[in-house]
Amino acid sequence: MEYSVPALSIVFMLISAMAGLALPLILLFYLKNKFKTGVKPFFIGCAVFIIFALVLEQYFHAIILNSDVGKTIQSNIWFYGFYGGIMAGLFEETGRFIAFKTVLKKNLNNDKNAIIYGAGHGGVEVFFLLVTGMVSNIVMSIMLNTGAVNLITAGITDEAQLQSLYKSFELLSSTPPANFLIGLFERIAAVAIHIALSVLVWFAVKNRGKCFLLYPLAILLHTLVNAVAVIFARYVPNMWIVEFVVYILTACFIAVAVQVWKKHGTNDESYDNTDMAETE
Repeated sequence: MEYSVPALSIVFMLISAMAGLALPLILLFYLKNKFKTGVKPFFIGCAVFIIFALVLEQYFHAIILNSDVGKTIQSNIWFYGFYGGIMAGLFEETGRFIAFKTVLKKNLNNDKNAIIYGAGHGGVEVFFLLVTGMVSNIVMSIMLNTGAVNLITAGITDEAQLQSLYKSFELLSSTPPANFLIGLFERIAAVAIHIALSVLVWFAVKNRGKCFLLYPLAILLHTLVNAVAVIFARYVPNMWIVEFVVYILTACFIAVAVQVWKKHGTNDESYDNTDMAETE
């Protein structure tokens, strides 16, 4: 069977990939200059996402999802949605909490570092999901359009793996071009969510017992948005509707973070010597 990916689909994949590279850099330079902070919180956010979400969480998934319990979880979209949401919330919000308690402890006097951190945490996720994912799609699409399917399937003898590849070919060919921009819109919302949740955990650490409940609240909200996105994607045929719901939740999370900031944040526009040194 021959497969062909529309040229417009490839163009939109390229736009998403370029945005995945540009967005983290724009966030870094814009927020650093706007808030006069250092770059340390941004790169700590990047590191925490890689360690807690891409390494530790994935290792945990490999253990759980390959077990009998994992088979039960994957057989039910509600179980799977909430399982994924809870794990993402636990690992990522705990990563934030630990980062703020340790390597960013000396930066707690400047609350704007919470925003810079969140931009780094969400920005590196944008890079990994959009750039790596879309580049892979672009390469495969070009190979399909040039009739090089045999090069992709060469040497693969496992029937299940072949069927999985053919399903990927069919999906690339049949997906409406505009849908390749959905990931970009989703990541924009995700960055905003990461910033909002970073603000909650920031004050949970900074104000200790007074605001500690903001940490489990961040886990709960993270769980909610991830579970809703996964479950809605199964039942709602139009992914743009799913993204609309995600954006509504994002607006609610931002509103919560703004209220927390107004109640606990400082209005000091200055920044400490540590931040100043990090900008140099």
